[in-house]
Amino acid sequence: MLRGIFNTVYFLFHKDRDFFFNLIRILGFFPSHISLYRTAFTHKSASVTLSNGDKINNERLEFLGDAVLGAIVAEFLFRKYEGYDEGFMTKLRARIVKRKQLDATAIKMGIPTMITSASHPANTAKHLYGNALEALIGAIYIDRGFSIAKKFFRKRMVQKHIDLSKLADKDSDYKSQIIEWAQKNKQDIVFESLEESGKGRVPQFISNLMLEEEVLGTGKGQSKKEAEQQAAKIALKGISK
Repeated sequence: MLRGIFNTVYFLFHKDRDFFFNLIRILGFFPSHISLYRTAFTHKSASVTLSNGDKINNERLEFLGDAVLGAIVAEFLFRKYEGYDEGFMTKLRARIVKRKQLDATAIKMGIPTMITSASHPANTAKHLYGNALEALIGAIYIDRGFSIAKKFFRKRMVQKHIDLSKLADKDSDYKSQIIEWAQKNKQDIVFESLEESGKGRVPQFISNLMLEEEVLGTGKGQSKKEAEQQAAKIALKGISK
């Protein structure tokens, strides 16, 4: 607490005061080790190289934050949804921590303006914002411990920016299931869809579900959504063998 007060007085007249006070706005508490949070928002493209050649960026904190967030969400759902089965909680956890959801939450929290990156915005890494949010959670865990990290998730993320009821009621279609599988297994999948003329000039869509260079499933339909559902259905059959 005393360190937080000291930091506040110090940063009132420091060139980094905007970063410090924006950080407090996001966290909801006084941070103790500012350098940790600077690192959490440093993309690898803007790495700081030490005299021994080591590069400082947020990848290590992201790794830690990913594990901490997983444990926090699991405990949160276990306590909130008493009586619900494992399948429900597993699906809801996957939806909360999936990359797209974390990106959206990070944007709502104002994290993009905090990130230091040397890359052009059009060329930045995929899920840059969500990765920074995970790194932030890793920094909170080191700085203030697990209980404060849990409080941050509950009060600053869930209560302000995550609609749990909407996520819980989300239709568990084939596309949702394959996305959840990819999240659980740390895989990046992509739907590549195109439109072509069908019989009688009725448009037909073809969608390939790609994992790196491999086609997991191919689907066809009268809409892009239908084609992607079919591709996901085939892919799910393949990975369940």
